[in-house]
Amino acid sequence: MQALETVSQNLSHGGVQGVYKHHSAAVGTDMVFSVFVPAHAQGAKMPVVWYLSGLTCTHANVTEKGEFRALCAELGLIFVAPDTSPRGGGVADDADAAYDFGLGAGFYVDATQAPFAANYKMWSYVTQELPDLVGQNFPADMDRQSIMGHSMGGHGALTAGLTFPDRYKAVSAFSPIVAPSQVPWGQKALTGYLGDDILTWRKHDAIALIEDGARVADILVDQGDADNFLAEQLKPQLLVEACEEAGIPLTLRLQPGYDHSYYFISSFMADHLQWHAERLQHRIK
Repeated sequence: MQALETVSQNLSHGGVQGVYKHHSAAVGTDMVFSVFVPAHAQGAKMPVVWYLSGLTCTHANVTEKGEFRALCAELGLIFVAPDTSPRGGGVADDADAAYDFGLGAGFYVDATQAPFAANYKMWSYVTQELPDLVGQNFPADMDRQSIMGHSMGGHGALTAGLTFPDRYKAVSAFSPIVAPSQVPWGQKALTGYLGDDILTWRKHDAIALIEDGARVADILVDQGDADNFLAEQLKPQLLVEACEEAGIPLTLRLQPGYDHSYYFISSFMADHLQWHAERLQHRIK
């Protein structure tokens, strides 16, 4: 069992909101993540909802602003929030310290390009190493996992859900980057981390994955229509078209007046948690 250091623990809604640190073999640095564990009977195991955060964020953004704990306590859901990139001395960053590449912007891929390949293995970290760690250290039913995310994390949630449909029983997103290969944020990140061969980008692009045959049972997306990034970076209509072509049921809710912030996310977090709980419920042991 890999060692965890407890950074903090706080009682909330009868459960425990914890923040933990460990040394990651995947990324080669110490990593911090948060876990909310509801109150539960001794020996019980609960389903796990993964939340992937967006550009510039850490685990702390959703932990402090997401307003998820009350309903997770009611529904019996463990809520896990990883970081968005490796951290620490020696970890490569964008030369100009841009917010959309480098630290805080790992894009949930395993980088192959120097100098980022040394540490930027966020795909392996989020889909392999951290789930193993959570399964070992928390009362988690790893047969009942689901995934959601915001913006860059929405991209990560969609690609993870499409890649591992048997693992993640529900997939949802807030204002996701649905087609990183077709927008400036994604083109910058995928080039910098994976190189110029766009064929290698396809497994990290939700639209391309669907075009290449990936399927999930259904998807929920909420998107604010006052989001400054909507037209240039997010392009949810591309997901609508891809899902229609593939026969994937998509619930896309364009929310009037909402922007890209956690005011938006927290307003619809309960709807997403209910969505996940319904798709996890029948697997309760």
